[in-house]
Amino acid sequence: MEILDQSVAAEIADQLLEIQAIRLQPEKPFTWASGWKSPIYCDNRLSLSYPKVRTLIKENLVKSIQHYFPDVAAIAGVATAGIPQGALLANDLGLPFIYVRSKPKDHGMENRIEGKVVPGQKVVVVEDLVSTGGSSLKAVEDLRNAGFEVLGMVAIFSYGFSVAEENFKNADVKLIVLSHYEAMLPKAVERNYINQSALDSLTEWRKDPENWKR
Repeated sequence: MEILDQSVAAEIADQLLEIQAIRLQPEKPFTWASGWKSPIYCDNRLSLSYPKVRTLIKENLVKSIQHYFPDVAAIAGVATAGIPQGALLANDLGLPFIYVRSKPKDHGMENRIEGKVVPGQKVVVVEDLVSTGGSSLKAVEDLRNAGFEVLGMVAIFSYGFSVAEENFKNADVKLIVLSHYEAMLPKAVERNYINQSALDSLTEWRKDPENWKR
């Protein structure tokens, strides 16, 4: 995982906290589908309702792609939250846009990939949030199976789990993120969203999320 710019990472984390796209509840943790207990819930789809934040994210996603993946020929969003971000990005770059479903449609053409499939086309995948990387990398696998050349992935926010780093490395996928967990914590303290006790708990969760609060 690479960070586009640490100052941008801090700014985006601050904005996501302000609009409550990131919510912190170490005392009343959320439960993920995996069963993990989590003190954080990140819903970057909320940024779409705030033009200033939406533009900040879009402009930096554009910079990420122009810097790291200049040969890109198409943008692929991961359903569902990566679809609007990917469409905004593709529009600014003047590139074709496609998106990858989590599972094929159960009617009609039963497509997994929506949009024009061009074997050999160089694509960058857009994701809103990376946790372990499982669903994101499944989209990459589907694109590769359809014949696309996946240059890499850009995402708004990452929890920075070591398991995600390993998964992306094993899949040979370059991941660029705008912001991340470690950039968010100081901003949460600065805004008085959390106290020292909560900060300690959030730090411990990051070290061993699977067993935190068990």
